[in-house]
Amino acid sequence: MSRMNGVGHGRQGDQGNTVPGAPVQTAGRLAAALVWFDCCSEQIRNRGAARLDKCNRMTANEIIKQYADSIADVVDIEVVYGSKDDVLLRGSLRSPFQNPKSAILDRIGVLPGRSEIISIEPNVVLRIQLPGTVTRPRVPWLNIILFLLTVITTTAAGALNAGVDFFLHPGLFLREPSLIIKSGLPFSLSLLGILLCHEFGHYTASRWHGVKVSLPYFVPFPSPIGTMGAIIRTKSPFITRQQLFDVGAAGPLAGMAVAIPLVAWGLAHPVVIPLPEDTTGMLFLGESLLFKFIGAIFQPAVPEGQIVTLNPVAFAGWVGLFVTMLNLLPMGQLDGGHILYAMFGRIQHRIAYVALLGLIVLSFLWFGWVIWAFLGMFVMKAAHPPTILDDIPISKGRKIVGYVCLAVFLLCFMPTPVS
Repeated sequence: MSRMNGVGHGRQGDQGNTVPGAPVQTAGRLAAALVWFDCCSEQIRNRGAARLDKCNRMTANEIIKQYADSIADVVDIEVVYGSKDDVLLRGSLRSPFQNPKSAILDRIGVLPGRSEIISIEPNVVLRIQLPGTVTRPRVPWLNIILFLLTVITTTAAGALNAGVDFFLHPGLFLREPSLIIKSGLPFSLSLLGILLCHEFGHYTASRWHGVKVSLPYFVPFPSPIGTMGAIIRTKSPFITRQQLFDVGAAGPLAGMAVAIPLVAWGLAHPVVIPLPEDTTGMLFLGESLLFKFIGAIFQPAVPEGQIVTLNPVAFAGWVGLFVTMLNLLPMGQLDGGHILYAMFGRIQHRIAYVALLGLIVLSFLWFGWVIWAFLGMFVMKAAHPPTILDDIPISKGRKIVGYVCLAVFLLCFMPTPVS
């Protein structure tokens, strides 16, 4: 998720270099407002963001002025947005150009920093990534430790689901640890494969767009699946709705690309047992439309008087589809919230509140929906925050992908996941 803090609006002043809250002058024409977004963490911000800004101010402002002066004959700059790492110049073309993109690129090609033209019409938006200090990469020990712990907890959950009850027989840890590993790894590796692809879908899209994110933090948790998933921390705001859409949609689509083949293979190799006379106390998993469709194609016919229990791979695939559906709920900080806001803007707010009401109604079928309604209202927030350049719409191609994501949500939805 992204947080946008410390917004301040620039004021018109004397011509010359710029400082946070002061104007940018371009070739003696209209002064632009300089808006600085403090994208540091609260700890850094409290300890000395002002000192960091003061140290880097002259260098950053000189670069901004170089860019502004170099394109002043092509673009009438109206607004400048910035942080200590990125600057956005926004304006309109001064006169018609046959190829305005080439004209701008020719003028900024040799300037410091990395530049990217985000938009030409209806407004010119130029992004500048300021040259920063090169820091030595650090080993992400916390991410590694949490992942290894999640491997252990998901393997233990897989072993329990396979009937290896090491709680009843704790001596198995010493006598036959290989039995626990062998019986638990198929579920663990399948589930973690789905979650890894999901999270690195987000990570790859974020890096592609220059959005600063952390590596995935996996959350080990003693439960029937051994984990509460994983999260990625976004360290910089989304500039456009196209960025927001790509990052939001990449995760679910990447995860589904792994989950569907796993479900197909797992259902093609079912574990068939006689139907017990008394099914009291047995847990039955709900079946989404997609799960039923895959089963109709790949699952062999079940003899009368018998039932199918999911093998570990199929169960991991079922969990993957369920997790994807939860992530596509239209809440503010979930993938579904990102996608819907990128597609429809503030209409997402209304859709989110309707969805919350729907979850409360569905809680009469499955109590777990109450928990998700609570999380959506108080933790993840229903309404999605705006992007910096919120008026730039997404492309038609992205809207098509967005409707595909909506279809994935509907196909994976289950009113009663467990009964």
